[in-house]
Amino acid sequence: MNDLVLLHGWAMNSAVWAPLLPLLEKRFQVTLLELPGHGEAPWKGGETLNDWAEQVLAVGPPRAAWVGWSLGGLVARQAALRAPERVSAFIGIATTPCFAQRPGWPWAVAPETLRQFGQALARSPEETIRRFLALQFHGVEGARALQRRLQAALDQRPAARPEALRTGLALLLESDLRQAVPECPSLWVLGERDRLVPPTLADALAPDPVRRVPGAGHAPFLSHPEAVADALTGFLA
Repeated sequence: MNDLVLLHGWAMNSAVWAPLLPLLEKRFQVTLLELPGHGEAPWKGGETLNDWAEQVLAVGPPRAAWVGWSLGGLVARQAALRAPERVSAFIGIATTPCFAQRPGWPWAVAPETLRQFGQALARSPEETIRRFLALQFHGVEGARALQRRLQAALDQRPAARPEALRTGLALLLESDLRQAVPECPSLWVLGERDRLVPPTLADALAPDPVRRVPGAGHAPFLSHPEAVADALTGFLA
């Protein structure tokens, strides 16, 4: 049975993967990892993307395919670059090599939007996270129920540390892996209604394969777990 690592996104924890697990555990040995300072993962003060990659590699299996969602995708891709012998394949869900818009890179969030999130986080952390949860499902059928499900998953484990939240936003703003290509094969899974990682990003990801999930937002494994599981298993087969 092949090893599979699942790595969640900013402000989240490993409980978010619950809808996907029954569809994967028959095929894979699944390891749930948490970003530094999120859930039960300790906060060791890492400030760079490489710091975070090293911390998750330290608790991951010797070799596995890595699935990363959103910020977790950036960290998983950096792990593949840092330790290619440890990462047999990379699957990015609703993630991108570069989250912030740059010259010639329009498929991303405006830097000012990320800065505003950071300012709001300093003023009102709980309200900022609620607003972020709502963005996950904007325009998705059953959005309110999905948001409640995601909130319930968050409540199962300790809240992310404030230092981890601030650093995670900085990583989203500053990280740029567009020119860094890991040795392993890569798959990108995008939601067609994602407001944070636009599906038009697919045009910039060639020659890597891309699977679009119709009707899905920024958390396609919550709204469309079967489609995401099919994409993962088909790619890794």
